[in-house]
Amino acid sequence: MLALSRKKEEAIVINNDIEIVVLEIKGDQVKLGISAPKSVPVYRKEVYLQIQENNTEAVTDVNAMEALRNMFKA
Repeated sequence: MLALSRKKEEAIVINNDIEIVVLEIKGDQVKLGISAPKSVPVYRKEVYLQIQENNTEAVTDVNAMEALRNMFKA
């Protein structure tokens, strides 16, 4: 992991097309602004983990798979 120190309005650039800017610092909270191409999904980690969990459940749900098969039989 790369650890960087940034002050308000300072930024980092990732892969030439993603920019992360420190917008505001209040106490122990930091507000970040992220500019990225529309093709790059950006999620808070807890949201990303929930999406991954839901996708795993959907793939392993036998009832959902059977319902999907039935939809294509008609």
